[in-house]
Amino acid sequence: MAVTFRIWQLHLREVEQRAETAERTREEAARRRAMEERLRIARELHDSLTHTISVICVQAGVAVHLARKRGEDVPPALLAIQEAGTEAARELRTTLSVLRSSDDGDSSGLGQLDALVARIRAAGLAVTVTVTGATGVTGATGATGAGEPLPAEVDQAAYRIVQEALTNVSRHAGNASASVHLHFTPRVLSVQVDDDGPATSGNGVDLRPAGHGLGLIGMRERVTALGGRLQAGPRDGGGFRVRAELPVQVRS
Repeated sequence: MAVTFRIWQLHLREVEQRAETAERTREEAARRRAMEERLRIARELHDSLTHTISVICVQAGVAVHLARKRGEDVPPALLAIQEAGTEAARELRTTLSVLRSSDDGDSSGLGQLDALVARIRAAGLAVTVTVTGATGVTGATGATGAGEPLPAEVDQAAYRIVQEALTNVSRHAGNASASVHLHFTPRVLSVQVDDDGPATSGNGVDLRPAGHGLGLIGMRERVTALGGRLQAGPRDGGGFRVRAELPVQVRS
């Protein structure tokens, strides 16, 4: 009787584990379908917006050229339209390149961190990088304490978080400096980017979004999909901080 009861318990536990596995599989499939639909919509928006903005830029450029050719003062509003259109087109091209790389197999990772930091420094932002913990960064990926390569999803997410955080510093923090800290443990990779630029105005108004900007939304989605945590906001001592904790063992 006791043996029969133990067999029944083992069978029940196996059934429960199968149910949990099936539920996780359904959730992952639903997340993949949702991501694919978001990418499709983003591409369609990019195509339509790029065309419209390109037309605006061309028309504004022609108007500026004609005004200068006639020796007339160019209206400031027209110059602002030309500048804003050019910047919007550039950001759309950047967004599309990220979407394409994500869809076709994003090969970016922490192995490209040095090149990223070099480009950011060349643009005028002072950046320092510190790596601590069980290991450093090797090859195209980081490694766990046991010397095993990071899962590709974690490697890519860590790189994209640093990339987006440093881009935000360049755009919003003015004449600031930034520091990147990667801390490896066998279970978690911590990614932290701090800067000393202004995060709030003199009257306390936030100058940079604490989790609501499109870049930060993308970061949060990446981290959440991996079962990690993301914090972003002004630091107590001034400046802004982005911190992500990424589990090395990705949820299946």
